[in-house]
Amino acid sequence: MAERSLRAPAWLEELVRTSPPPVPWRDVARFAVTLPAPLAVALAVGGESALGAGVFATTGALAATLAPQGGPLRDRLRRIAAAVGLGAVGLVAGQLAAGGGPVPVVVVAVLAAAAALISAIGSAMSLGALQLLIYTALASGLQTPLPAVAELAWFAAGAAWATLTVLGQAATEPSDPDRAAVAAVFTRIAGLLTAVGTDATETARRDLTAALNAAYDRVIRSRSISSGRNRELSELAGVLNAAAPLVEAAVASARTAVPADPHDVTAVHALASAVTGSRELPAERPAALEDGPAPRRAVRHGVRLAWAVVGDPEERAGAAVAPPRPSLRERLRDLADRTVGSPDTRDFAVRLVLCMTIAEVARQLLPIERPYWVLLTVAIVLKPDFGSVFTRAVQRGVGTLIGVLIGSLLLSFLPRNGWVVVAMAVAAALLPWARGANFGLFSVFQTPVIILLLDLAVPGGPDLVGARLLDTLIGCAIVLVAGYLVWPQTWRAPLDEAMGATVVALDGFVGAAFGGGDPADRRRARRRAYRAMTELTTQLQRRLAEPPPISTRAAAWWPVIVQLERTADAVTEAVIATDAGGPAPDPGQVAVLRRALRELEDDVRAHRPPDDAEIHADGVLAPVAREVDAARRLVRDAAPGRRTEAAAPGT
Repeated sequence: MAERSLRAPAWLEELVRTSPPPVPWRDVARFAVTLPAPLAVALAVGGESALGAGVFATTGALAATLAPQGGPLRDRLRRIAAAVGLGAVGLVAGQLAAGGGPVPVVVVAVLAAAAALISAIGSAMSLGALQLLIYTALASGLQTPLPAVAELAWFAAGAAWATLTVLGQAATEPSDPDRAAVAAVFTRIAGLLTAVGTDATETARRDLTAALNAAYDRVIRSRSISSGRNRELSELAGVLNAAAPLVEAAVASARTAVPADPHDVTAVHALASAVTGSRELPAERPAALEDGPAPRRAVRHGVRLAWAVVGDPEERAGAAVAPPRPSLRERLRDLADRTVGSPDTRDFAVRLVLCMTIAEVARQLLPIERPYWVLLTVAIVLKPDFGSVFTRAVQRGVGTLIGVLIGSLLLSFLPRNGWVVVAMAVAAALLPWARGANFGLFSVFQTPVIILLLDLAVPGGPDLVGARLLDTLIGCAIVLVAGYLVWPQTWRAPLDEAMGATVVALDGFVGAAFGGGDPADRRRARRRAYRAMTELTTQLQRRLAEPPPISTRAAAWWPVIVQLERTADAVTEAVIATDAGGPAPDPGQVAVLRRALRELEDDVRAHRPPDDAEIHADGVLAPVAREVDAARRLVRDAAPGRRTEAAAPGT
């Protein structure tokens, strides 16, 4: 009992816990070379102007180096463009935020509001919004002999250099790790189907279970550290959801020793290749099996479902034509819904403006040596996206404090020459590993890089150690008090309520789509449904960053949330098929579908599993019914801490 009483609380253990990820050696090498290279060239050339150019080139390289994460190259380049573009805006705007008086306060408040709204657009823009605030803070206190145009030019040159290293690394990488993890599920399914009736069946089943758990862990982990919304990860989660019937059929086939059709094994291998992008999926999926043992027919049915999702979503929905490209007005309306139309976005904008304004006032009024560091601390700790919750704020705050201490101590012992470049290279090399382990650990190594860079531009003495620590404490206190403690709803995200509201909105969408209403009502109902899903995704991302058991339960619910998005897409595609001349659905089937959605909403709010009755529909409603059934099955399976098992109960 005494030993138990001495243990730290669970939430505190989670706060300091790090998950040891594998070392991303390619990223380590890229960071270690890319970041210090411009500064090394500047020190070799010598002179105050060359040093200023090296500092701004390094800031550009820093923005472009940190931006890309795992995923397709186009997504990495999109993140680089957002980070560099908005970072350059911050460098220009930061000149207006220098000095005293009301003008800098207004500039900082306006930029903070803009950053909060921009971050709601998507993952890349959320990262760019952070760079906007960081480089505004840096530019407000960074003085160099270079004109503003030259500063921007060297910033762009450093970003271009970092982009080249990203392209070089991408050319040598074998595959996207997220996609590789999902593709491994299909590879293991094929392995289990091949092993049916042999002594290797049990081993193959365990391998499939491990691959399925690893894929969900990988995708959920990538989603939890990704700023804003990420369509690529949502699509991969949808593929995992679609693979569930195939997994169940493969396990049933193995348990009954009924071998699968050899064509299905080949088709599953083709699905794995299509997920990784190494080979396109043939347009024509395998035909349905009408005869043969039930497990074999179930495998073919699972193959067809997964084939439709991985290959052609429009064919899955039975739509005769592809969805038309949204008009400019519709895209602008959707953008407004996600930004100024979202209550969470507006609330976060108020919090961010309040914290940054207080930091700017503190910068002007408090007698501190490097006042811009308070602004910089607030920008880093109160990251402008919806994933920044109390736990991450504490981790980032503590990490920034430790990083300030390390960077300042290094400057106390290192001469202002090549040794600074060596220290920066070591800290930079640790960044990609730390980013995958813990938000606070990432700040521990990111902060010395910034300190070493700024001290070369504006040299200071050893007494800056205490000054920087004080500035960091002031910034963290501003965030924790004005950004969180006075806003309890920001770290108490009502995930269950948001999920229930999403199901209600889906029910309204189905009713407006097939209830004989006018097109305007249907469009409004569709906007309400997708807005509700945006709010639900926001609540999910907050919960993923909370300590267990909140984050564990949220991770279990995430496949359900993705499935609800797929259900809304299926309704949209059914509407398109009907508008294209397809037969209107039977009103009785519409009523059954809506009743199932209302019952699902009641089950979610009452925290009870739905029944296992299946929904039967035909025509354009058949894909919608399958998606609703999949959502009901996932809700039954979702439980705190439960892992996906590719085995029947009792095995």
